[in-house]
Amino acid sequence: MSGPEPPVFVALTQAGADLAQTLATGIKGAEVHGLARRIDGTNQTFDDLAPHLRDLFRAGRPVVGLCAAGILIRALAPLLGDKMAEPPVVALAEDGCAVVPLLGGHRGANALAEELAEKLGVVAAVTTAGDRRFGLALDAPPPGWVLGNPQNYKEFVVNLLSDSEVRIEGDAAWLREAALPISEAGALKIRITHEAQEGSDRELVYHPVCLAVGVGCERGCDPGELAALVTETLAENGLAAGAVATLVSIDLKADEAAVHAVAEDLGVSARFFDVATLAAEEPRLATPSDLVRREVGVAGVAESAALAAAGPDGQLIVPKTKSRRATCAMALAPGPIDPARTGRARGRLAVVGLGPGDANWRTPEVERELRRATDLVGYRLYLDLIGPLAEGKAVHAYDLGEEEARVCHALDLAAEGGQVALVCSGDPGIYAMASPVFELIEREGRADWNRIEIAVAPGLSALQAAAARIGAPLGHDFCAISLSDLMTPWPVIERRLEAAGAGDFVVALYNPVSGRRREQLARAVEILREHRPADTPVVLARNLGRPGEAVTVIDLQDLTPDKVDMLTLVLIGSSETRRVATGQGLWVYTPRGYGSREQKAQEASA
Repeated sequence: MSGPEPPVFVALTQAGADLAQTLATGIKGAEVHGLARRIDGTNQTFDDLAPHLRDLFRAGRPVVGLCAAGILIRALAPLLGDKMAEPPVVALAEDGCAVVPLLGGHRGANALAEELAEKLGVVAAVTTAGDRRFGLALDAPPPGWVLGNPQNYKEFVVNLLSDSEVRIEGDAAWLREAALPISEAGALKIRITHEAQEGSDRELVYHPVCLAVGVGCERGCDPGELAALVTETLAENGLAAGAVATLVSIDLKADEAAVHAVAEDLGVSARFFDVATLAAEEPRLATPSDLVRREVGVAGVAESAALAAAGPDGQLIVPKTKSRRATCAMALAPGPIDPARTGRARGRLAVVGLGPGDANWRTPEVERELRRATDLVGYRLYLDLIGPLAEGKAVHAYDLGEEEARVCHALDLAAEGGQVALVCSGDPGIYAMASPVFELIEREGRADWNRIEIAVAPGLSALQAAAARIGAPLGHDFCAISLSDLMTPWPVIERRLEAAGAGDFVVALYNPVSGRRREQLARAVEILREHRPADTPVVLARNLGRPGEAVTVIDLQDLTPDKVDMLTLVLIGSSETRRVATGQGLWVYTPRGYGSREQKAQEASA
């Protein structure tokens, strides 16, 4: 619709936010961000417009600003440079009377403006000359096509706009259906070919992405060797790299670094086929090998994969070629190849932390992983916090106590080629699901799990959020201890509490109580009171970043189980942690330097 990323509507008034909410409905993954001091009910708020716009722009997010075009221009002007890397930016009048694509016209802004204008019943102010005259952007061909000589585009269009005629050599329905001045005697030319052609200011070259490059290699093959083989094979056969639709291989190579490196160099996706699919291509192989069949179950990896990707009407145009540790073959399909319908991608599991719950505390990395995912797996409450980013995705919700089941399901989905986000609150590596992922992989030893790609995207932890709300209680050494004895024997927890007390650490207590477990917190207080004063500050942070948030400060001697529940994080200060009152209220902090003021004064005078 508007490119690979969903748009963000940025509103400065409640009226603008209301219009944005209406327009965002039906646009998969669209978000509405509003100015905090004026607007309620948006996905995210911000305090300063210009920095927020720049953050979105740097992240590659399409932006629809419900404000004057000049505001957007002034905010983003310092970032403008490479037009090919700019995300779409659209200015939208707050009353919906005007829609103007400002940046990234041929990377989604024009299309987004047209879509919004249609919803509003107005005309989008598209100013791109080629779009206006010919009804298409010649430098932004449709999916399945690549412009081979973009460096010549500008001069070519200038010539075309000067009432020149153009002849088309090759088959491209999308060009013939446009309002181009087509003539067999045209002085300008558009060539359609999968072959390498230079083009010129008077000739544009378009490649249908109809080449499938099949590869095989030994385990641990040098990416440089495979890249050189593919590049040389294309060049020796006069084939255009821009016509390559996908790099394909057997699923046993789904985790082979060289395959993914070469695919990235070519700017295509790597896709993989199972043995049965590749074995079905054996009658069409040019160089079948009994040795390869004995090793991997098919008579040829590179040729079989290329043919499978090109389809039943495809042709093997480059039989298997070899380097020392790799093989390469190429097949030509009768039309553009859709990689998404070819084999399957390497599965990916991203373990993401939402933070305490407030979308403003969610990192850009986590949001990118959520947008990228096809499947979301997690505890029901955490999945509910995702909001619009969950739209259009398969959601797999689990209850508390089903941690291992949800990890296994996430790994299985990724092993089947899914792009999976395993969703946690806080940080996924702190009392959350990142550790069980690696524990299960190690315990089970499954080959399909071992081949998936894994990423861990950190989130703001509850202890950080609680500390920020109340000041700086973590200003010196601290530790975190879970009081849940479901996975850790209570005697071990007691030893850690003793050590934390003796070491005078600030202590963050996770899982302080539950419906059946009340005495552990009382025992923790008893242990820590042996090492620090009764009036040591204790921060109780409940429902951080969610409705009903409450942060209170009490003395250690007053910390009892009835003041705490499972939604509460308990921060117990060290002997040096202090309270300080300002006109704004009470704060808690732990000095970065250790020792009392009196001790420091004595040391200084000694």
